[in-house]
Amino acid sequence: MTVLQKKSDNPIEHLTPEDIELLGKELDEIRQGVIDSRGESDARYIRKVIDVHRKIELGSRAVLLASGFPPAWIAGTIGLSIAKILENMEIGHNILHGQWDWMRDPKIHSTTWEWDMASPAEQWKHSHNELHHTYTNVVGKDNDLGYGIMRVDEDQPWTPMHLGQPLWSFINACFFEYGIAAYDLELAAVIAKKQTGDPDFRRRARQVLVKIGRQVRKDYLIHPLLSGPNFLSTVAANFTANLVRNLWSNSVILCGHFPEGVETFEKKSIEGETRGDWYLRQMLGSANISGSKAMHILTGNLSHQIEHHLFPDLPSNRYAEIAPKIRDLFDRYGLNYHTAPLPQQVGSAWHKIIRLSLPNGWLQNTTTRNLPSQLGKLWKMTTGGPKVRRRLVREQAALAAA
Repeated sequence: MTVLQKKSDNPIEHLTPEDIELLGKELDEIRQGVIDSRGESDARYIRKVIDVHRKIELGSRAVLLASGFPPAWIAGTIGLSIAKILENMEIGHNILHGQWDWMRDPKIHSTTWEWDMASPAEQWKHSHNELHHTYTNVVGKDNDLGYGIMRVDEDQPWTPMHLGQPLWSFINACFFEYGIAAYDLELAAVIAKKQTGDPDFRRRARQVLVKIGRQVRKDYLIHPLLSGPNFLSTVAANFTANLVRNLWSNSVILCGHFPEGVETFEKKSIEGETRGDWYLRQMLGSANISGSKAMHILTGNLSHQIEHHLFPDLPSNRYAEIAPKIRDLFDRYGLNYHTAPLPQQVGSAWHKIIRLSLPNGWLQNTTTRNLPSQLGKLWKMTTGGPKVRRRLVREQAALAAA
């Protein structure tokens, strides 16, 4: 397995193939222990979360019928934002992972659940469950890694186009559910290959449009109409709640996959990959968020992203229970258990987005004193031809490595 990020030290060079296979067996035992102990308390948990979510949503929408009254607008918008976050993260995401299929409840099952997101559940399960969780952080295989719009590793060639990466990453965060829908459709690749006439693509595109239409009618027509004279203020409240949900879910996903120190991998690293190798890739390619129980629930327990990537179909309420065991494995096998508070992880992820939007080494080499000359070099890299750009990029990288 080859870590793609440029490092002076390989974080797994001390592990032998026998170590990795033993690690895999220990993780299998932890997984089996949770499977054998699933029961009524777990079922009560997810049913309670669903019940609380529905009460918060209904109560918030009722309050927003009087959204022309500022305190009602504030209270209703906060409540609706929380409800949408709960439905998206702890309920929808985890049900669609099959975490609760063992209950055999047709109402809480990955084959029947449809969530409050622009992307239809069927399409999301394919791109996320089947592709992302199989090829976690493998550049060129895992499209969740930057969603096809970001430079995610130093070994990827820099071009002037990447300077816009922070801007379009922020826009994507604001409208995250629609970005995910386009990503699930593989829209950019379909357009590039001029395959928009493909019958299967058209079928999936219609599914997305129907889903979006259903959401728009609910949030921006039916509910506001019920508010009567408060129509516009209710539209604003629903838009704000969707914006908050999108920004929150995008931040959680970034924290789990993109902070500094989270590894990416070459395609060749998964050739002949064993079960132990796959586990190790999940451990190196994920990061956790530390915080309170409430914060864990609002992240869909993706604050335990390492545990989730190791065991994506185990009930989310059990991740906190097994986290100490997982951390002990990291310590015993000499690996870095990447965890930090939410603000620190968000800051680290955005630092990486900005750093990789620039040529390798440019940000590292830049100080307040040499900023004018560095900006001049960046201008030449942007406006000069390929030869000029390659030469200056090599110079910046060499200075950073010195």
